Amino acid sequence: MHSKGRANGSNDPNKRFMLAGQSIGDERRRNRELNCPILVEGKRDKIALESLGFTGTIEVLNRGWNIERVVTLLFEVYGTRNKIDGGAVISVLMDWDRTGGRLQRRIVDLFESFDMKVSQETRTVLMKALKPETRVVESLKGLGYALLPYIEDYDSEI
Repeated sequence: MHSKGRANGSNDPNKRFMLAGQSIGDERRRNRELNCPILVEGKRDKIALESLGFTGTIEVLNRGWNIERVVTLLFEVYGTRNKIDGGAVISVLMDWDRTGGRLQRRIVDLFESFDMKVSQETRTVLMKALKPETRVVESLKGLGYALLPYIEDYDSEI
């Protein structure tokens, strides 16, 4: 019988953490090796990603400016395509609760109005794989014990 509702059709936390870890590992590699910045909502989200080994640029949305100003600045700094691989120039990782979903859509729409190529893949995977445990980016720090082995394995395979 086929179950639905999970990223891999499984309620097995190990499988879900593996999927989340692989996605985070891929995002961490792009951030580090392809200089692809990640946009998060606030400082605690940035700290959570740094606790998972992110060393590249992490941009913060909440800096006392309106969203349009932040998006315009990021467009001016990063352009429309990643200079190394021609892919997404920025990754957007807002929380996967209702408010985060609205914010994600608004930001992506604004980026796309500048013809910026945007990645949302990590958020999509985390939303499906980690929804029982958390719906916010800052909680990834507390899940590091469960995610880091998968992140490290995935990162070392590449």
